[in-house]
Amino acid sequence: MSPQEPAEPVSPKDRFVTVYGRKPVLEALADPALEVDKVVLSSDADARSVRPLLDAARARGITVQRASAHRVKVLAGNGRQDQGVIADVVAPGMRTVEQFLAALGPDAGARVLVLDGLTNPANVGMILRSATAAGLDGVLLPRRGAPSIDPLVVKASAGIAFHAPVLRAGTAAAGVAALAEAGFVLLGLDGTGTSSLFDVELAPRTALVVGGETDGLTEEVRGELHGTVAIPMAAGVESLNAACAATLACFELTRRPIV
Repeated sequence: MSPQEPAEPVSPKDRFVTVYGRKPVLEALADPALEVDKVVLSSDADARSVRPLLDAARARGITVQRASAHRVKVLAGNGRQDQGVIADVVAPGMRTVEQFLAALGPDAGARVLVLDGLTNPANVGMILRSATAAGLDGVLLPRRGAPSIDPLVVKASAGIAFHAPVLRAGTAAAGVAALAEAGFVLLGLDGTGTSSLFDVELAPRTALVVGGETDGLTEEVRGELHGTVAIPMAAGVESLNAACAATLACFELTRRPIV
């Protein structure tokens, strides 16, 4: 095991999901179940096109901040699709790995999924939806090496991404190191795994790592694992889509009682 990296300071990105574009922002404002922290609008935005946004924000008592077009693009992290507006939506289930572990307590068991090197926003969104539906305790989504929770991820999750139990760490390797330090057994989902996902004994604290769509588990994370497991497949099928494999894993993890 490599030494645990020092915890990074809590970032606004660990509390909010930032959505951009007129339609996604308007949808967030129109959903009473979502708490919108702020809306930032480009100072050169066309008044007629953003009138519905301004009306929706006013109806909810949300102040609309003005900023330069460049500033909005920086905040959105997307220079082509922001359409001059962003909104920070409070994500009540999002926290850092350190916050999650502190709240877990010293003796409690938990089931966590770790995303390592996934790059497709659609896969990430579908996995967040599946993990939330299965009742998983957390999904570790690193800030680096994975898509941000943007409108593409939110759409793929059918809106569940706003409420998913997302755990943040700088990298997947840093996240799994923190979990291992807290007593989690780390298992990697791998086609050449030495045990079946459906037969392996699960520790009270288990974290299952799902690798990227093309290259699988990264070498940095492999070095932290206690073992690997595979999903048995018939008829010569070599692998499943990452989101499909993760969905199976989510429900298998929560199907097993924590003892």
